[in-house]
Amino acid sequence: MARLYLVLLLLGVLGGVGYGAYGYYTSTQQRIQTLSENNAKLEVAIEQSEKSVNLLKSEAAKNAELSKNLQVQLQKAEAYGDELRSKLSKLNLVVEALKDSKTLEGKMNGATAKLWRDFMEDTGNVDGSKSPLPQWLQQPETGAGSESGNGNPKDTSTSSSETETSNAK
Repeated sequence: MARLYLVLLLLGVLGGVGYGAYGYYTSTQQRIQTLSENNAKLEVAIEQSEKSVNLLKSEAAKNAELSKNLQVQLQKAEAYGDELRSKLSKLNLVVEALKDSKTLEGKMNGATAKLWRDFMEDTGNVDGSKSPLPQWLQQPETGAGSESGNGNPKDTSTSSSETETSNAK
C-alpha cells in the first residue's frame, strides 16, 4: 500500500509539474504574440516619425530659403526708403507748390496713379491695373505732368479701386 501511495504522490507531483509547464508555455506564447504585435506597431510608428522628420527638414530648408529671400527684399525696400527720404529731404515742397502748383499736382497725381497700379498688380488684379485713371486722378488739359512729371496729362495706364461693371446678366 505504501507503494501505491508513493506512486500516487509521484503522479500528483508529475501532473502538477506538467500543468505548471503547460501554463508557462501558453503564457510565454501569448507574451511572444503580444510583443510581436507591439514590435510591428513600433516599426510603423518609427517609419512615420522618420517621414515626419524628413518632411520637417525639407520644410526648414524651404523656410530658410524663403527667409533669405525676404531678407534680401527687405534690404532692397530699406534702401529704396532711404533713397526716398534722401530725395524728400532735398525738396522744399512748400516753395515748389507756391511756384508751380499745377506741375506739382501733376507729379503727385502721377505718382499716386503709379502706386495704385502697383497695388493692383501686387494683389493680383492685372486687369484692374490696365484700366483708365480714376476720376479723382484725372488731370487738367493745361499741361500738368504725368507720374514722371513729363507733361503728359493723359496717362491711361493706371487704375483705381473702382471697377467697371457690365449690364450683361
